[in-house]
Amino acid sequence: MNALLSSLATGLGQGAVYAVIAVGFVIIYRATGVLNFAQPALLILGTFATSVFATEMGLPFWVAVPLAMIVLAGVSAGVERIAIRPMVGRPPFSAAIVTVGLFIVLLVIAFRLFDSKSRTVGDPWQLSAICLGGEVTESFGVTGCTGGVQIYENAIARFVIALAVIGLLGLWLTRSKLGLAMRATSLDQETALAQGINVGRMFSISWAIGGGMAALAGALLAANGSVVQATDALFALVALPAIIIGGLDSLKGAVVGGLIVGVAMALTKTYQPQFAPWLGANFENVIPYLLMLVVLLIRPYGLFGTREVQRV
Repeated sequence: MNALLSSLATGLGQGAVYAVIAVGFVIIYRATGVLNFAQPALLILGTFATSVFATEMGLPFWVAVPLAMIVLAGVSAGVERIAIRPMVGRPPFSAAIVTVGLFIVLLVIAFRLFDSKSRTVGDPWQLSAICLGGEVTESFGVTGCTGGVQIYENAIARFVIALAVIGLLGLWLTRSKLGLAMRATSLDQETALAQGINVGRMFSISWAIGGGMAALAGALLAANGSVVQATDALFALVALPAIIIGGLDSLKGAVVGGLIVGVAMALTKTYQPQFAPWLGANFENVIPYLLMLVVLLIRPYGLFGTREVQRV
């Protein structure tokens, strides 16, 4: 039971990071109809920016992360203006291919910036843990828990921060005039134009939000006492099964899908070596895609996606 509770806590923390990435995907998809494959590269650039602010400039983690989000929001909006805006009116598939090219370009830039070195973001939690109902032990500077439930503080922090930011974003989208304009654009671009909404501006804002969320996810990714390299950008691709499970156009689905994937991976990592070792090492990395296939067979539009009926 202790292992189960500990795995659930870890999975929820990791799933919250997937949810943040997935929300960035969904915001851009709803506004532009384009699945932004450049999001993983934006995530790792956000991690790099956080690292520079926190470790090289000596800023507190709580200051470094918002600054990195602002920087990546500007970078993402600039990328949209230069590379994506000319694709307006073209088939969504064409724009998606452009984002694949952007992913490659931005990832090359990330490799140059990282200069083959691992980085940290100076998070305040490191490997500190809470021991519930047991005895706290410490070995080589790492806190352990004997006879109780060990919950890492970074898992709690990831979960709380991610859901708080997503909740504030959802509130802003439903209550502010700009948020309502973005929602109108996501529903029908031509009608939004007829109502005087600057659709191009809404595109830029959606990409800026996506970039900011990617930077937050990158900071939370590294906020577990580990180091990050440019190749960790591929971590964001796990969010693709999460958004498909939840529904491509649903913010609620992005959150639920991210948490489902995180918990499923954590439980698989804990119990699969014990009960099904024949599946091999690192089988938890396969679980998101198996869940995605199951959901697609049952609900092709995801758990919370909008059903589309086409009459022929």
